[in-house]
Amino acid sequence: MSVDGWNTLLVLGGIRSGKSEFAESVVAEAPTVRYVATAPAGDPEDTEWATRLAAHRARRPGSWTTEETAADPGRLAEVIAAAGPNETLLVDDLGGWVTVLLDPAHQPADDTATIAELAAAVRASAARLVLVSPEVGLSLVPTTPLGRAFTDALGATNRAVADACDAVALVVAGQTAWLKPAATPTHPAAPAGPGQADVPAQAGPGQAAPGQAGTPAQAGPGQAGAPDEALPEVLTPAAPAAPAAAPAGAPGQADWAAPTMALPMVATGLVIQPGMELPMPDDYTGPQAVDRLATLDIPGAGLGVLERVVGFAAATQGTATPTPWGPVRVLLLHGDHEGGASAGATPGESARRARQARAGKGALARLAAENGASLQVVETPTSAPIEEGPALTGERVESALRYGWRLAEQAADAGVQLLVLAACGAGTETAAAAVLAATAGAEPPAVLGRVMNEHGEYDDAAWMVRCAAVRDALHRTRRSPREAKDILAELGGGDVAVATGVLLGATARRVPVLLDGPVGAAAGMVSRDLAGQARHWCLLPDHGGRPGVRLAADVLGLTPLLDLRLDLGEGATALAALPLLRSALTLAADLPVHPSLGGGDDEDFTEPEPAGPGPTSTEPEFTEPEPAGPGPTSTEPEFTGPEPAGPGPTGTEPGPEFAEPEPAGPGPATIGPDEPVAPGRRAD
Repeated sequence: MSVDGWNTLLVLGGIRSGKSEFAESVVAEAPTVRYVATAPAGDPEDTEWATRLAAHRARRPGSWTTEETAADPGRLAEVIAAAGPNETLLVDDLGGWVTVLLDPAHQPADDTATIAELAAAVRASAARLVLVSPEVGLSLVPTTPLGRAFTDALGATNRAVADACDAVALVVAGQTAWLKPAATPTHPAAPAGPGQADVPAQAGPGQAAPGQAGTPAQAGPGQAGAPDEALPEVLTPAAPAAPAAAPAGAPGQADWAAPTMALPMVATGLVIQPGMELPMPDDYTGPQAVDRLATLDIPGAGLGVLERVVGFAAATQGTATPTPWGPVRVLLLHGDHEGGASAGATPGESARRARQARAGKGALARLAAENGASLQVVETPTSAPIEEGPALTGERVESALRYGWRLAEQAADAGVQLLVLAACGAGTETAAAAVLAATAGAEPPAVLGRVMNEHGEYDDAAWMVRCAAVRDALHRTRRSPREAKDILAELGGGDVAVATGVLLGATARRVPVLLDGPVGAAAGMVSRDLAGQARHWCLLPDHGGRPGVRLAADVLGLTPLLDLRLDLGEGATALAALPLLRSALTLAADLPVHPSLGGGDDEDFTEPEPAGPGPTSTEPEFTEPEPAGPGPTSTEPEFTGPEPAGPGPTGTEPGPEFAEPEPAGPGPATIGPDEPVAPGRRAD
C-alpha cells in the first residue's frame, strides 16, 4: 500500500461531473502513467464522440503511455494483474468496458464471471491503480432491454470493483466526496494544550474540531489531518498592555476561516499534490477598497504604499471595507540542517531560541505579546546534509506537508484571522537558497546572505562552505525531477516542508499569511507548484535586506511594503510592522466620507448663544464682579477690578492681575490688605 493510505482507487461520477479530470490529477505526480482506454472507437460518422475521445487524449501528458483494451473485455483484468509495484495505471472508464462486454460480438459469455475476474485482479494488484466509472444508478430505469442490461451490468461492476478497492470517491458537479476511506486512525486525539480552544461535541463535515484539526472520526486516503503526531501547544506571551482581541462575534469574523469547498476534498482524502484547486481571494473587493480610500476624509495624499495592505485585506476578507486583523498566531518553525548548510552556526543556538520563545522571552515572543498574538513553537524534522543525499525521505515530506496543513487548520478553527510564519534553525537560509536555485534558476552566491557569527562578525569562510554545499547538492540532483515534493525532499528539508503545508492549509481555509524571511519565501516558491492560489494569500511586509527573499518576492509577485532592515530573526520584522498595517486598516474602516462627497461634516466649533444680561461663562479667567457690599468679601489674594464702589470694597471672584477700577465713592476702597486709597485717587 502506498504512503498516502491507498493503492487502488475507484472514482465514480455522472456525465461531465469532472471524474476523469479528478482521476488524472490524482496520478499527475507519478513519474510515468499507463493510461488504459476501454472505450470502443464508435461510429466513424459520430463526430461528437470522436471529439470527446480527442479531448481525453489532449489532456494526457506526453510522458504517459496508452493501452487499448476495447478489442477484448477480458484483457483489462490481464493488464491489471501483470502491472508491477512500480507502475501507475489509470483505467478510463468501466462504462466503456461494460459496453464492450455486452457487445453481441463477444456473446455468448459469462458476464458475471468476467466481472468477478476484474474485481479479483483489482484486489490483488501490486500497481498503483485508479479506475474511473460512470454512476448511472441514480437515473431512471431505462425503458429498453438493452439499456436495462447496461445499467444492471455496470451497477454490478461498480459494486464488485468498489469492494475490491482500498478507496472510493464520488465526484458530483466537480466536488469530491470520499465514500470509502482507506483507514481509520488508531492514534488517540491530541489533548488541547494551554490556550487551545475546547473541542466541540461535533465537527461539521470536512471540518476538524478546534485544537484537533486533524482528528476526525475517520481519515480518508492521504488525509491531510492524519494525526502523524500531536500538535504543539499554543502559547500566549504576556505583555504589560496587550491589545484586546476582537470579540468572537465581531461582524465578518465567523466566515473568514470557514471551510471551503476544496477543504473537504483534502480533509477526507485528496493527496497534497500539484494542481490542487484551492480558493482565490475576491478579485473585486480589493480594487473597490482601494478606490474607496479616495472618497474618505483623509488629509494629505492618503495612505501611500499602505493602500496595498487595504487592498490585500479586502480581497482576503471578501469585503470592500476590511477591518483590522483580530486574533493573530505566530508559527515558529524550529528545525536544523546538518552538513555544510549550517557552517558558521553556533551549536545549540537555535534550540536555545526555541526554548526562549516558549518561555515568553526574546524578541519574537515580546513582539507577539505587544501585538496580542499567540505563539506556537513547532519542532520540524532535522534535515540531512544536502550535499551528500536527500534532506528528507519522501514519506517524511508527505508527513511534514500534512502536519503543516493541520497547524493551519487548527489556527483557523480557533478563530485566528492572520498567521505569521517564522523560523529559527541552523542552515535555514542555505536550504532556502538551494530551493530558490532549483525553482528560480538563481546562482547560490547571489541569493545566499553573508554569515554572521556569535561575536557579530562576518564569517566569509563559512559563507563559502554554505555556497559549496548548495552547489554540490544541485550537482547531485541535476538529473532528478524538479517537482515540488522532489525539491522538498532533496533540498528543502523539514522546516520548508512544514511551512509549505501551512501555506496550503491556510489557503484552503482563507487565512492570510505574513511572510518574513528565507523559509517563508522558499515555502512560497514550492507551494506555487502545488497550488498557485497560495501566493495570493501571502503578504510580505519587508524583504529584510536578504537577497533570496527579494528574488522570491519578484517571482511570486509580492511587493515588500517596507525597508526596515531589522535583523531580529525570521518573523520579528512582520510583527514589528503589524501595528502599522493594522493602523492603515483602522483608518480605512473608520474614517467617514469627505463632506464634499456627501459625508457628514463634524464641526468642532459651536457658535454660542447671544449673551443674556448677566455673565454666562463658567470659566474663571475674567468675571465682572457684582456691586460691592459693605465689607470686603474676596478670599483670593489676586487683584480684582471692582464695580463702582459702595460703602465698602467688593470683589468676590478672582480676576486678572490688573483691572482699571471705576471712580471711587466717598469712602476709601481697599485694593489690598494694607493699602487704602483716598477718594478720587487712582491706584497705580
